[in-house]
Amino acid sequence: MGNFSIEQASTFADDIDLVILVITIIVGIWWVATESLFLGFILKFRESKVERAMYITGEKKEHMKWINLPHGLVLACDVIVIVFAVRVWYNVKQDLPEPDRVVRITGQQWTWSFQHPGPDNRLDTEDDIRTVDDLYIELGKTYHFELVAKDVMHSFSVPAFRLKQDLVPGRTIKGWFQTTMTGDFDLQCAEMCGIGHGIMAAKVHVIDSPDYAKWVADNSEHPEHP
Repeated sequence: MGNFSIEQASTFADDIDLVILVITIIVGIWWVATESLFLGFILKFRESKVERAMYITGEKKEHMKWINLPHGLVLACDVIVIVFAVRVWYNVKQDLPEPDRVVRITGQQWTWSFQHPGPDNRLDTEDDIRTVDDLYIELGKTYHFELVAKDVMHSFSVPAFRLKQDLVPGRTIKGWFQTTMTGDFDLQCAEMCGIGHGIMAAKVHVIDSPDYAKWVADNSEHPEHP
């Protein structure tokens, strides 16, 4: 599928873009049809014409077809959208693949904190690496994330990944992603979380395996790494 927006940096970004494109096309077709019909009626029954519009209640059988037929077509379009959306929803939100690595992401007014596994590739051990406002990801690896909110609701949003997930205080919310390109990508809070909401931004740094191994080696001796 053609990419008409920002870069697609995760494996499921293309699927989500496809759902958006399908919805846009279906809604666009109906918009053109209804607006064309509306404009046609305006021109046909404008005041300068002698012909007057007929008042109908829509109860007769010959009139009901103009209600039932569009109604049926709209429902058919809804089914198409639902089929596309449910398939993508299941793959992104329900069917989590086995992870290569797990990271913990904490949102609080108004910053992001990240807990990366160290050389042992396990969280909550002495060699964990902690950063603030910078998340480091190894290219091509499947990551599970654990989202935690310390105070109010936040929303973990990485547009290039087509990823957005709310953080709810008192809960640990899990999800996954797998990256497809290296680079630095914007991470933002997409939930109004207070006066500093607009400055609650961070970066996701996707780096290749040699650079990631070097980053882990350079930082594992200093678990507290703001």
